[in-house]
Amino acid sequence: MHAFFDAKRTVALFLASVLVLVAVFGVAAAQEEEAVAETAMIPETDSLATAMNDSTELAAEIQALIKKEQSGFVNRLKRSGIGQNYIKGGNFMHPLLLASIIALVFIIERFWTLSRARINVKGLMQKIIRNLREEGIQSALEVCQRTRGPIAAILHSGLLRADKGPDAVEKAIETAGTIEMSFLERGLVALATIGNVAPLLGFLGTVSGMISAFAAIAAAEQVSAKLVAKGIQEALITTATGLIIAVPVTIMHNFFVSQIDRFIIEMEEASATVINELIEMETSA
Repeated sequence: MHAFFDAKRTVALFLASVLVLVAVFGVAAAQEEEAVAETAMIPETDSLATAMNDSTELAAEIQALIKKEQSGFVNRLKRSGIGQNYIKGGNFMHPLLLASIIALVFIIERFWTLSRARINVKGLMQKIIRNLREEGIQSALEVCQRTRGPIAAILHSGLLRADKGPDAVEKAIETAGTIEMSFLERGLVALATIGNVAPLLGFLGTVSGMISAFAAIAAAEQVSAKLVAKGIQEALITTATGLIIAVPVTIMHNFFVSQIDRFIIEMEEASATVINELIEMETSA
């Protein structure tokens, strides 16, 4: 019996020892894994911090390069002949610059608009007359709707009143023509104003510069030809700038006016052709 209990106790002690060893090894393994994990996290954290620092430094370098390029462009512009003359011209150069920008915008817009308004008027009239004779007014209206430009627009307005008689067609065409003309002439007043005002602004800047130049001469102890020539040269910059702006603006204004006059003649010819055709159709009916 004692031998049985001793054997049983021995087995229990053995199992307890095994459990203790397993627990010890488990704790040791867990500690080792935590240590390995912490060791692995340190480089990861360091690499993340390094990457963030690198990205911050890269962004700072990019911003510095952008500022350097911008400042370099500004400095190059200031050192250029145009930039130096702009600075020497004084405060009146600012409104002249603004006027030139506005004029450039209107010139581009008008050129694009009038170019799109240009169509083959002869071909359009042949289609309209043929459709009027063969298929009727509705077919001619569809031709006008498919065609862009002011001429097709006024003819469309007139044909819509064809059932009211030639007089109603003529009045509708006149009304539509007035509206289309207002669109074609949009911006021309601004161009004419800039073309007239730019030289005056330049001359006013020259007068202001001459006043400043003579004031500097009066304040100088010794007057030299170089001092006088420099003041006059700087004062005349605004006059030259005003003329440089006014000449092309005036040329483009006159060009646009001539194009619009051509549109007016084509509108009148097309309107007369359509009205005469409607009168003939009414008479023959």
